[in-house]
Amino acid sequence: MVPFPPESPASGIGDLGFHRVLWYRRTVKAVDIDSTDHRPGRRLLLHFGAVDYRADIWISGMHVASHEGGHTPFTVEVPDGQAGFDIVVRVEDDPQDLAQPRGKQDWEEKRHVVWYDRTSGIWQPVWLESVPRQHIAHLSWRANVAGASATLSIELAERPKSETRLQLNLSVGDTALADHSVRLTEPRTDVVVPISVLRNGQSLSDYLWSPESPTLVDAVLELSVVGDDPDAVGSYFGIRDVGTEGGSFLLNDRPYDVRAVLAQGYWAESHLAAPGPEALRAEVELIKSLGFTTVRMHQKIEDPRFLYWADRLGLLVWEEMPSTYEFSTTSSARIVAEWTEVVRRDSSHPSVVVWVPFNESWGVQHVATEVPQQDLVRALYHLTKALDPTRLVVSNDGWEHTRSDLLTIHDYENEAARLLASYQDRDAVQRSIDGIASNGRRLLIGTHDERAHTAAAPVVLSEFGGVSIDPPGRDGWGYRLVESHYHLEEHLVGLFAAAHESHGLAGWCYTQLTDTAQETNGLADAQRIPKLPAERIRAIVEGVGFSPPSDEPTYSESNRTHDAAASMPARDG
Repeated sequence: MVPFPPESPASGIGDLGFHRVLWYRRTVKAVDIDSTDHRPGRRLLLHFGAVDYRADIWISGMHVASHEGGHTPFTVEVPDGQAGFDIVVRVEDDPQDLAQPRGKQDWEEKRHVVWYDRTSGIWQPVWLESVPRQHIAHLSWRANVAGASATLSIELAERPKSETRLQLNLSVGDTALADHSVRLTEPRTDVVVPISVLRNGQSLSDYLWSPESPTLVDAVLELSVVGDDPDAVGSYFGIRDVGTEGGSFLLNDRPYDVRAVLAQGYWAESHLAAPGPEALRAEVELIKSLGFTTVRMHQKIEDPRFLYWADRLGLLVWEEMPSTYEFSTTSSARIVAEWTEVVRRDSSHPSVVVWVPFNESWGVQHVATEVPQQDLVRALYHLTKALDPTRLVVSNDGWEHTRSDLLTIHDYENEAARLLASYQDRDAVQRSIDGIASNGRRLLIGTHDERAHTAAAPVVLSEFGGVSIDPPGRDGWGYRLVESHYHLEEHLVGLFAAAHESHGLAGWCYTQLTDTAQETNGLADAQRIPKLPAERIRAIVEGVGFSPPSDEPTYSESNRTHDAAASMPARDG
C-alpha cells in the first residue's frame, strides 16, 4: 500500500525490523494513461513525492533514473511509445548508515529514548502527469512588499524556440492585480511583475499574508509555443516580509510574538507518512485551535500538502532538516545536496518563515571545538541565505550557534519561577547565554563577529516544557512527569505564565503537539485528541487562562474530543 512505509500498519506489512533494500512493482495500464489525457506528441511524467532513501527506477526493464535523498521529490519521464508499462523501484535505506539524513528515525532495531520506528521506501504520493513537450518544469515566487512587485522564477523543460511566450494573470478573489506577458528566450528566467495596489500604503494590509489574515494571490500561467500545445499552470503566493529588529521577530515590518509548538509529524498507523490527505489539514487546524500561531516541524521535511494548508489557513512554519548522526565528507555532501533540494521545493510557501539546517549539533557533535564542523554549519547558513535571502536562518537550533538570525535556546527547566528568572528581561537572558548555558552547552561559538551578530539577535526559547502524564502503572516518558490531567493543567498554567511574563524573549516553542511513540509529552495524544479541553489549552497558550484549576476534574474522552481530529480519515489506496 503506497505511500505507506512497510514498518507501518497502514502498509499492510507492519514489520518493524531492518529493511535495507525494498522492491516495488506496478503495472500501469492504458486506462491509467488515458486518465491523464495523454496523447501523441506529449510527455508522460512519473512524479515521486519522497522515497527514503536512495531510489532506482526501471520502466519496462529500462533503467531511467536514480535519486538520493529521502525527503525531496523527483520526476521521471516515461519513454516514448508506451501504451502501458511496468514500473520497478528499488529502494536502499540502510538504517545503520549514520551519514544518511534520517532525523528521528532510529538506527537501532527497537526505538529508544526520543527516536522512533523507521519510515523506509515510498512515503509520499506517486502520480502520473501528461504535459506538452515544452512545459513549465519548475517555478517559484518572491514577493517584494516595498517594491510593489513579485518575481517569478521559471524553468522550462528545454531551451525555448522563437515565439515562446508566457502570459501571467494575478488576482485576489475577484480583484485582478496584474496581467503580464513576456517573451521567453532562455530556459531559466526571472520575471518581475508590478503589483500597483501595493503602492497604496493605506490599503496595503488588505493584501498582506499573516496567520490572522492568510491572503493568497492566485496565479494563472500559460506558456504558448508555436506548433505545440499550451501549458497551463495554476499557482499562488503570499505577500509578506519577515525580519528582525530590536530583539523582536518581525512579520510585515511589525513585531510578532512567536507562539509555537514543536511537531514531529508522526502517526502511529503510518509513521512519517500522513494516514490520508485530510489528516494534513486536520493537523494545521489542531495547531491553530490550541492557540498557536507557529509550528516548528522537528526533524522532518513535511508533505507539501501540509504546507499548502498552513498557507491557506494561516500558520507560520519553521522548516528543519532531518539530521545525520556522524560528521564526515559523505554526510556533509549529502546534507548540502538534500538541503538545497528542500529550499528549492518550499521557497514559495508564505507560511515558511525560518529555515533550520541543524538541530542541537546532531551530525556536528563537536562543533564547539572542531573548525571543520563549524565550517559546515556556517556554510549551510550562508548557502541558505544565497538560495533564499527573504527568510531567517537558524544555524543550529538549541545551542552552539555560529552566525544565526535568531538565538534559539532549548531549556527544559520545569520550575516556573526558575524558568522566568532566566528570561525575565534582556539582562537575565544575557546572563543565561554568557559562557555555558543551563543546558550545559555553549550558546555562542565561532568568530568574534559571528558571536556578536548572534548575541544581538532576538532570543527564542525554541524548546521548553515536555510535560507527560505518568499515572502509576504506566510507563511514559517526558522531561517532567505529572500524575493526572489536573496536575498537567496546573503545571502548564505555571510554565506558560512564565513564558508570557518574559520580556527578554521574542517567542517560544512548547514541546510538543502530540504523543509520539514512547514520548508521551504531547498536549494531545497520539490520536490527536487534546488531553485537556481544547479551549482551555488555547486560553493558556494565548495567555488569558492563567488561573489554576480550582478542583481536580475528571477529563473524559468526550470532553477531550477535538473536531478537526476526531474523525481521522481513512488511509490512501
